[in-house]
Amino acid sequence: MDAYLRDIPKAELHMHVEGSLEPELMFELARRNSVTLPYASVEAVRQAYVFGNLQSFLDIYYAGCRVLLHEQDFYDLTWAYLSRAAEQGVRHAEVFFDPQTHIDRGLAFGTVVTGIRRALLDGQQKLGVSTKLILCFLRHLSAEAAMETLRQARQYKDWIVAVGLDSSEVGHPPEIFRAVFDRARDEGFLAVAHAGEEGPPEYIWQALDLLKVSRIDHGVRCIEDARLIKRLATEQVPLTVCPLSNVKLGVFRSLAEHNLKKLLDLGLCVTVNSDDPAYLGGYIAENFQATQAELHLSRDDIHRLTRNSFQASFLSPGEKRGFIQELDGFIARRR
Repeated sequence: MDAYLRDIPKAELHMHVEGSLEPELMFELARRNSVTLPYASVEAVRQAYVFGNLQSFLDIYYAGCRVLLHEQDFYDLTWAYLSRAAEQGVRHAEVFFDPQTHIDRGLAFGTVVTGIRRALLDGQQKLGVSTKLILCFLRHLSAEAAMETLRQARQYKDWIVAVGLDSSEVGHPPEIFRAVFDRARDEGFLAVAHAGEEGPPEYIWQALDLLKVSRIDHGVRCIEDARLIKRLATEQVPLTVCPLSNVKLGVFRSLAEHNLKKLLDLGLCVTVNSDDPAYLGGYIAENFQATQAELHLSRDDIHRLTRNSFQASFLSPGEKRGFIQELDGFIARRR
């Protein structure tokens, strides 16, 4: 079953590229860029990956980003993720990046996005992994800062399919960023947003009705609102769920208590993703493997989750059909 879950064709729709910075690459980039890390070894970094909540993770996440200084660093980071994703059956990935994390350190927007873009193009050509790029605004910063970031993104809009909203959720409701998302949509960007991870179901309503997002990142707290569940099921609004991340950050006490199976059984368009895989417990195959084991997911459940991943993507209808045919062929051969 583990090999089946690793190899089955899938799309990953919720993965922060900065969150795929493995300690080995962190140390390599620190040496290359003469950055001093507050850790003596790779193992010391891994031992620091014990988080009580989202904010405790973000503190170390942002600290790790300090080693990313040059275009080649962002290329190497993105290429490392794509290489691993290709080995785990990912046929299409929609990758988040946080330009404000780097702009606020004095880097140019172009340095960040060009390095990532070069790797995405090479991933398509050399690994056969289709990709799209999503710019996320940091919700702990102001709406004005997000608007300025959107302004800088305009010249790269052919490279970026959508905007998103991430970082510390509690106390930073989506409604704060309504004008930014209105402007982004006017300029042709699609929209997604993190909501209902640590924040209440009301944040999901705001993301849908005020930001007019196409899908919800996380969204697991929707289970607390029956009316919201009905809407999500009726409209088939995708939820990009990240099981191992949810446990690592204390959203659920254990994977056995996760509500992914319940949401799937309620008819929601649930997908499985890795979030920040270097920090939060594993890449997409590890998420599928651990979740299947703990929640006793059937093969039919797995097929629905992987099919959902392509249906929920920003691929064209024809591209979706092609990947779903590939998925159906894989399933037929493995029966």
